[in-house]
Amino acid sequence: MEETQAHSCRDDHQLASNIAQYGLSVILIEASDYLPSFAYSIGLWQNYTHPEVICFGLSLETLHATLNAVAGLVKSGGAMEVNQRYSDFFEQADALFLTVDERNIRDYFGTAMDYYRAKDFPALQLVWPDQNGKFPWEAECDQRLTHLQPLLDRNAEFKFREEKNLATFTTRQWLEHKKPITHVIHDADGNWLFLTGDQIASDMRMVTLEQLVVSDKTLNDVFDLEYGEEATRLRTGGEWTRYKAAE
Repeated sequence: MEETQAHSCRDDHQLASNIAQYGLSVILIEASDYLPSFAYSIGLWQNYTHPEVICFGLSLETLHATLNAVAGLVKSGGAMEVNQRYSDFFEQADALFLTVDERNIRDYFGTAMDYYRAKDFPALQLVWPDQNGKFPWEAECDQRLTHLQPLLDRNAEFKFREEKNLATFTTRQWLEHKKPITHVIHDADGNWLFLTGDQIASDMRMVTLEQLVVSDKTLNDVFDLEYGEEATRLRTGGEWTRYKAAE
């Protein structure tokens, strides 16, 4: 993700200046072909002992305005309560707040972790409903919201955006001999391939995505590979190197 990249001293100075002047800074991340837009605050925890706030799936302008509206309530002494409906942020729609599981912090709050030099600060996720007022965890909800709004209070053991029963390619070597996955491909068509590096075409097998992740939780580290992106490592638990697939 773009925001996890290192910041220059000038960027850090501007961030600290914004937090000192306005009480917070809002980090905005544009949507990609695969991942939704999102924005989060930095400074609410430092200045108001209030969890930072993250929101997904809206235009950057709306995300910015929404987080500033949350900050306005916090600055006036309010505290966002989990699972309480709020009508303060959207016209004709309520919003809810969820507690972000600490295991999901590092995936989305890179700049905040750099600023706080920690990843154990609290955070809330602001969630918005579909046109019928249904939230992503409700059965009747528009399924498009499940991609636009990953729910960070859960799914820490399975971080992929797709369904757990997604048919996924792997190798006979992994399935039969439990050889480690060292190469992951998320191709331009959205297919996921989890490879052992020693396979040939006849070795390819299909399993569910959940079967792979349950066997090796470290595969969660590449849940956010873009379409047409690959990642390799030397061993299970090793550091992943990401790169664009050859055209």
